[in-house]
Amino acid sequence: MKIAYFAWVRERIGKSEEIVTPPEHVRTVADLAEWLKGRGEEYAHAFAEPGMVRAAVDRRHVKPDAPIAGAAEVAFFPPMTGG
Repeated sequence: MKIAYFAWVRERIGKSEEIVTPPEHVRTVADLAEWLKGRGEEYAHAFAEPGMVRAAVDRRHVKPDAPIAGAAEVAFFPPMTGG
């Protein structure tokens, strides 16, 4: 699965994307973020406040409880505002 990072999430992690194979117990966006936090200090810093990171699964905005099974891409980004 491809993971894409945008804006300050990308800056904190230090990369814009990567390919990962999460373990089977990782079933939702929230599970994925929690699993990523354990991959290193930079990930822990990026996902320190779960409410401050939004996600999209295959380019559709989703809530943290959205399933990731079969997803080709999950993107993480900060909240956006219009204007």
